Amino acid sequence: MLECGIDEAGRGPVIGPLVICGVCGDPEILKGLGVRDSKKLSPRRREFLYDEILKNVKSYRCMEIWPEQIDTLREKMTLNEIESMYFSYIIDSLDGDIFIVDAADTSEERFSETIKKYSRKNVRIISEHRADENYPVVSAASIIAKVTRDREIERIKKEIGDFGSGYPSDQRTINFISDYLKENGKYPPYTRKSWKTLKRFNKNIESYGD
Repeated sequence: MLECGIDEAGRGPVIGPLVICGVCGDPEILKGLGVRDSKKLSPRRREFLYDEILKNVKSYRCMEIWPEQIDTLREKMTLNEIESMYFSYIIDSLDGDIFIVDAADTSEERFSETIKKYSRKNVRIISEHRADENYPVVSAASIIAKVTRDREIERIKKEIGDFGSGYPSDQRTINFISDYLKENGKYPPYTRKSWKTLKRFNKNIESYGD
C-alpha cells in the first residue's frame, strides 16, 4: 500500500501564498534521508532535503493558493475549509492508498471528514495533530511545502522589497505594510486583505489592490 503525506506552509502570514504539498513514498527511505518537521530544520538543510526527497518519492504534488484566491474563498468559507478543500485536490491527484494529513482543525476527525466531503476518492485518511513530527511522509511534505513557499517569498521580495517573514508577529512586516500604505494609498501586492491584521492600519481605504 502506497503511503502519502500532506502538509502546508504559510497558513498564518499576511503576505505571500499558502502552499499545500502531498508526497507519496516509502516511509523507511524517507526516514533514512533524515526528514523531520520542516520547522525544526535550517533553511540550508531543507534545501538539501528538498532535492533528496524528490529523487526518492513515487510522486508528489504542490499547490499554491495566492492571497487573492484566499480572500475570495474566505468570503464564503473558513481557512480550515479552504485547506480541507485543497488537501482533497492533492488526494485526488495522487495514486496513494493511505493519506496522512497534518490536521489544521482543532478536531482531527472533523478535519478528515471535511476533506472527504470535497474528495472524489474513497481512501483512508489519517488526520492527526503533529503528523509532520510523527510520519516521515508528512515530514517530507512539510519540507517540500516550506521550500516552495520560501522560494516564492524570495521572488516576491525582489519585486516589492524586503518585508521580513510576512507574518503578523514580525514587526518588520508590519512596518513594511504601514509604510507602503502611506506611500501608495493601498496595500502591497501579495497581501491577504481579509486578514484582521490589516484593519489596524486604515479602515477607510476606497481603493486598494495589487
